[in-house]
Amino acid sequence: MRNTFKILVIALIIGSCNEKETDKYPVRQADWKSKQANIEKFDEFFQGKTYLPVYSHIYHIHEHRTFDLTSTVSIRNISPTDSVYILKADYYNTIGENIRQYIKKPIFLRPLETLEIIIEEQDMEGGSGANFVFDWAKRNDINPPLFEAVMISTYGQQGLSFTTRGLPVFE
Repeated sequence: MRNTFKILVIALIIGSCNEKETDKYPVRQADWKSKQANIEKFDEFFQGKTYLPVYSHIYHIHEHRTFDLTSTVSIRNISPTDSVYILKADYYNTIGENIRQYIKKPIFLRPLETLEIIIEEQDMEGGSGANFVFDWAKRNDINPPLFEAVMISTYGQQGLSFTTRGLPVFE
């Protein structure tokens, strides 16, 4: 009985510590409704488009053997003074099909804020040539947002990770 009580107290302490730690992390995709912008027209804003490569898996040994990856897509407002608005975040597979739209209404990032999209390791829909296209807007063309992805996987004692960075799209 006494040991059960100690275990329960330790579990409660650890659980409460974990809750406080998660408060430090960026707003998760599930909470993006709180980030919806109250602006309807962005005609007078500077607008840009960014392409970001991500990988659901990579090949190793031969083309029939893959290494599955978890991707963390990082959307960063690098401006210390201005908000940035993300108008579109579309996920495409290797053959260029739009398989997911992450934003229904424009969202905003406060100065120096970061938002993340997680593509889980078991989500193979994107393939080895998956990518995102982001449409964004700012009040000026200074300090455009930064889009990066970190791909990672571990298997046994082997670990693998690498990053990609977004590129501007000019149309």
